[in-house]
Amino acid sequence: MIPRLGVNIDHVATLRQARGEVYPSVVDAAQVSLLNGADQITIHLREDRRHIQDTDVEAVRLVTKRFGKPLNLEMGVNSEIVEIAIASTPDWICLVPEKRQEKTTEGGLDLLENQNFKKVEEAVKKLKSSLKDVKISLFLEANIETLLKAKELEIDAVEIHTGEYAKVFANGDEISKFLSQFSKAKDFLSSHKISCHAGHGLTNESVIPLLESKIFEEYNIGHWIICHALFNGLGSTVKNLKTTFESQPIK
Repeated sequence: MIPRLGVNIDHVATLRQARGEVYPSVVDAAQVSLLNGADQITIHLREDRRHIQDTDVEAVRLVTKRFGKPLNLEMGVNSEIVEIAIASTPDWICLVPEKRQEKTTEGGLDLLENQNFKKVEEAVKKLKSSLKDVKISLFLEANIETLLKAKELEIDAVEIHTGEYAKVFANGDEISKFLSQFSKAKDFLSSHKISCHAGHGLTNESVIPLLESKIFEEYNIGHWIICHALFNGLGSTVKNLKTTFESQPIK
């Protein structure tokens, strides 16, 4: 089995919103990515609408439907965003934490704080009851205590936050502790029939030790892809990354 590559196109919208233009097109970005081997498209509709807008969700959904590929909608548990998700019927929903002042998502959901857990639980129940076939993942740290809480919820996957790993890798420091944490998380999740995904901060280089470890079934990569595409083109960037994935099958 080849690990799945989810291409996050948020930062195409970031460029568009910087000037309030109609370009570059997230629809074109989704189409180019899928034509060149992406297994799914990921977008994050934030409360502050700093990049992806409400109308983008349905537009990108139409592209993924045409290609027969999943749309993975990242979102917080805000009630307005939950209703938009229900209306747009994505294949996957990944619940993530949000803070207005953050540059990007800074860590996994805090399920150990009771109020946070209840908010996530309510959102999961609402989404599952409203969308018959939706699959839900939670963006979490590779922390067994947190994963113990996650298994109480009706979820299909956990996406492990790889941001700190990616920083350590970029600095040339030892990554073995992360690989050990990720492996233990995968074993725990598998024992409860929950899939194990990865995302945040990954590049074509930092993803390789993870691919070699055979831990994750799916990777969602965005910022590096869009940055690299500025000089090398989106199609060739996605195609080359997909080739790397194909060279490291899980089984």
